[in-house]
Amino acid sequence: MARRGLAAGAGAVSRVRFAPSSNNLIVSSWDSGLRLYDADKSILRLEANSEAALLDCCFKDESVAFAGGSDGSVIRYDLNSGAQDTVGLHDDVVVSTEFSQITGQLVTSSLDKKLLFWDTHTRSVNANHTFMLDSVVVSLSVCGMYILVTVENDVYWYDMRNLTAPIKARDSPLKHHIRCLCASAEWNGYAAGSMDGTVALKYFDHKVDNDMGYTFRCHPRSKDGTSSLVPINSIAVHPSKQTFVTGDNEGYAIAWDALSKKKLLEFPSFSGSVASMAYNHSGQLLAVASNFTHQGADRVLEVEGHQIFIETMRDSKRKKSP
Repeated sequence: MARRGLAAGAGAVSRVRFAPSSNNLIVSSWDSGLRLYDADKSILRLEANSEAALLDCCFKDESVAFAGGSDGSVIRYDLNSGAQDTVGLHDDVVVSTEFSQITGQLVTSSLDKKLLFWDTHTRSVNANHTFMLDSVVVSLSVCGMYILVTVENDVYWYDMRNLTAPIKARDSPLKHHIRCLCASAEWNGYAAGSMDGTVALKYFDHKVDNDMGYTFRCHPRSKDGTSSLVPINSIAVHPSKQTFVTGDNEGYAIAWDALSKKKLLEFPSFSGSVASMAYNHSGQLLAVASNFTHQGADRVLEVEGHQIFIETMRDSKRKKSP
């Protein structure tokens, strides 16, 4: 495993995403910027500024990306020219965006408690399905034909071929609100992290889930001789292995084996909270965004900033120390 810094800047990062087939990386930020990096060469290829803070982003393909704005806008970016246009609006802040490579649908959620499905096969994008939910969706994840949706501590999934009604999880995987979720085509399920530092591994097949599904307490830190749990901010699932990485609010990231239920390695800690993580298409690179605050020159003003790191992963099953 080797670490290198990719970038540093002002404004907290909301999401990092690798492209479908290259090592290009997009980064959305609260400073209203969407940035495109070449992770191989560690260079900034494009910076596009919008009028609103960006809370999430996703690729459509190698040349087009989408982002959700604090003004409710769903923005499309041409990554070759930097041009952008608004393809739709929510009634409140857009908090999550996901794109399905199989169905060509963009899915967005907002503080307006709406879940919108957008048909992107044509240049004119229109929301063709709308679902009103009881609470805000804070995390979305695509797995094949399904889109997984978190509502408080419940997980729903929708079949994007037949959007008549959601299929609700048979039981709630976690006691506290889910903060992040990432689906896995490899194990046909998902990993979810909660506000209290608990992680759940669940499977879509009910029988398999009864045999193999589990929850565990993650990232406990000792304070005054007692165990303290911190929120899980991000989960990244390996694209071809049954492993995943969790990142917490105190700057720790840990890789886990989903089958053996064991820790594989703990990364050297980051300078701020782990805000977002993403594997590239091969699983050889892991991008990690770390957000931090520091005092300004007057020792009063707190300035938000971020650092982005690229971890080069090695094939190893041995548990390692930081």
